[in-house]
Amino acid sequence: MKTIRPSGKREESFFELVYEVARQIPKGRVTSYGAIAACLGTKLSARMVGWAMNGAHQVRPKVPAHRVVNRLGILSGKHHFGPPGKMQELLEKEGIKVKDDQVVDLKKIFWDPAKELI
Repeated sequence: MKTIRPSGKREESFFELVYEVARQIPKGRVTSYGAIAACLGTKLSARMVGWAMNGAHQVRPKVPAHRVVNRLGILSGKHHFGPPGKMQELLEKEGIKVKDDQVVDLKKIFWDPAKELI
């Protein structure tokens, strides 16, 4: 399993590392909070990844927070996207099917940063 480690810069925060991973999620794919945490070497920090995603809308360069779902593919962060249905709309624009607030065929489109990052 590959992990992304802090470079040692004082200003580099956990949230910035989360955003670095999230920016690499390809269009049409999703990952989970836990997968990002594991990639960063902190597999028990999925909730902290969630907190980072909650504030990602104000971060530049943009972070595709809509591509991060819970381990079951449920759009658990949907309330942080403004109007109801916005997270689902963004995913569907990328060709991701969502039914009852859950990604369809999660295993097929799941992007595991620990396996796919160089």
